[in-house]
This record gives sequence, C-alpha cells and structure tokens, in this order.
Amino acid sequence: MRKFVLSTMMAAVAASAIYAQEIKDRKENQQDRIANGVESGQLTAGETANLEHKEAGLNKEIRNDREANGGNLTNNEKAQINRQQNRLSNQIYNDKHNAATAHYGNNEVGARRENQQDRIAQGMKSGQLTAGESAKLEGQESRINREVRNDRKANGGNLTNKQKAQINRQQNRESARIYNKKHNGATGPR
Repeated sequence: MRKFVLSTMMAAVAASAIYAQEIKDRKENQQDRIANGVESGQLTAGETANLEHKEAGLNKEIRNDREANGGNLTNNEKAQINRQQNRLSNQIYNDKHNAATAHYGNNEVGARRENQQDRIAQGMKSGQLTAGESAKLEGQESRINREVRNDRKANGGNLTNKQKAQINRQQNRESARIYNKKHNGATGPR
C-alpha cells in the first residue's frame, strides 16, 4: 500500500512538472510567433501591444494561481489557462493574417520606426523583454505612429521640419526605453 501511495504521489509530481513545462513552452512559442509578426510587418504596433498586454495578464494570472496553491495549479486552473492560451493563439493568427500591416515608408522616420520594431522583436525572441515590457514599448510605438499619420494627414502627406524634429525626439526617448528595458535584468519566457 505504501509503495502504491508513493508511486501515485511521484506520478502526480511528474505530471505537474510536465504540465508546467508545457505552459512554459507554449508561452515561448507564442512570444516567438508575436516577435516574428513584428519583424515581418504582419503585426502593427497596436496589435502587438494588445497581444502583449493579454500575454502579460495571463502570465500574472498563472503566477497568482501558483502562489495561492503552494506553487501548483489545480486541474480547473490548468484547463482555464489552456483555453486562454488557445484564444490568444487564435488572436495571434488572426492579427497576423488580417489586412493590417506595418508600413514604414522609405524615409528617415520610417526607417527609424522599422529599426526600433526590429529591436523590440529581437528582445522578445531573446527573452530580454517580458510580455509587459513589450506591451508598453509597443503601445508607445503605436502612439508615435498615430501622431506621424495624423501630422501627415494635416499637411498633405508630408511632415514639417518642426514635426520631424519632435518625432525624432520621441524616437530618441523610445530608443533609450528599448535599450533600458532590454538591459534591466528582467527576462521573458526563456
């Protein structure tokens, strides 16, 4: 009887460890899919920020559930996390395959935006950026993109020298934020 109880307990611990690894692997896979979408231009900054906010929320929920249960997840929590990961996976697919794409243009502002998107994507892939950090950076990128778009609309498709200078200052600040977030010691799912 003792052997049976011991082997049952060991099997439960092994199953829990396997499921924890599956959650981690799935988070890494989804982060890679988002990073690839950013890099290829299939995901806009706004779409990426939205996905990263959801990913960060799910990560926080998993942490809280584990803390509440002595480091483990209940079967109901595992099922709920799986459903949430399925929904997030579907949203990644839909966002990558919709008509919205990131267009940067052939000018200096566009080249700089593309470079910063590549730096964020690289940070996501390498694990230097957490989902929350990526979401904040992408949200800021999205705000700058909207400002450029609105300024261009107001000026017949062009930016004034004053607007270019302001966008350049904003991109300098964003570049520094990207650097700081990538080098702050926090790590994503790797």
